[in-house]
Amino acid sequence: MQAALDEFGLLGRTAFLERYGFGKSRDYLVCNPNSGERCDSKAIIGAAYGYQYPDEGPLKPGDFSGGEATVVPKLQSLGFEVVKIGEDWSQEEVQATVAAYFEMLALDSRQEAYVKAAFNTALRQQLNGRSKASVEFKHQNVSSVLHSMGLPFIPGYKPSSNVQLLLRKAVQQYVLEHAELVGQVVDAMEEMKAPGEREFKAVLVNPPPVEIVVRLETQGPRVRLPRKIDFAARDESNRRLGRAGEQWVLEFEQQRMNEAGQPELYQRVDWISDRLGDGAGYDILSYDTPSQPRYIEVKTTNSTHASSFIISRNELDFSKETEDAFFLYRVFQFRQEPALYMLQGDVSKHLHLEPIDYRASFRRLAE
Repeated sequence: MQAALDEFGLLGRTAFLERYGFGKSRDYLVCNPNSGERCDSKAIIGAAYGYQYPDEGPLKPGDFSGGEATVVPKLQSLGFEVVKIGEDWSQEEVQATVAAYFEMLALDSRQEAYVKAAFNTALRQQLNGRSKASVEFKHQNVSSVLHSMGLPFIPGYKPSSNVQLLLRKAVQQYVLEHAELVGQVVDAMEEMKAPGEREFKAVLVNPPPVEIVVRLETQGPRVRLPRKIDFAARDESNRRLGRAGEQWVLEFEQQRMNEAGQPELYQRVDWISDRLGDGAGYDILSYDTPSQPRYIEVKTTNSTHASSFIISRNELDFSKETEDAFFLYRVFQFRQEPALYMLQGDVSKHLHLEPIDYRASFRRLAE
């Protein structure tokens, strides 16, 4: 049974149902205890039969009847949680889950230790017989909503789609009603705190893939987070964070050259943005060989691997002009354990770019 549930998660709902010839469940879904994902109950039974009896193969939809009299008791007898469609989490359950999530997020932003399992256990006492995995999955849904709003989320709860509409509304409402708390979280996550140790080994990771998401139909105006901001203090904090990240990359590059057996290039590394200021289209001039420069633009955050960032039109154009000589270094989780990934060449080939600002004037280009 578990193998079938895991295959469902690996293939995705549409591909899984097509593979085994089943339609979507009309009444019941079974929860994967490892991920909390809800799967079509009859299709899972059919696929699981093939795993248990490989010589006979999976059952087809016409081989057995589904529903409350057959599939549900079988799954429940094996210890799996079965949910009737239309009887999803209640508003009280969702609100309690969102409140617990933000309590952990606030602790996380202040770098205060907490145990997620303890929060999970305490929360389940307020819920209607939910499993540990289903609570974890719900917290991943909260992360997904926050990520879509451009707000920080708990790194340990990777955003997961298929978000219940009631949960989406509850998260948005919580953000509006607790704007001061959310503002404090955002400020804390953006605060510059240099890493305690200069350790560069095993910090280079692969960039996150571009995720294809469905555009959601929303009702009412877009949710915004009004709050008072000390722009001078924020600008100074961002400058300190950016500068600290650039200095970290500078040292990373110097160590990279030493390890590559090219110490003669060590002294040629140039911190352009520090020496000349912004506007060059990159921050650091490094080298792969004496005749092969590497133009590095550094983007630093205290947030997670897949967090979004701002890139200027000038930086974008420069990445296209210099092609493979351009590298965007995305440094993340800077105040905990800094790590980075690299995007080489034209960044528009790696990223989804969304315009967020406009320059207003009284001049219009001729048609």
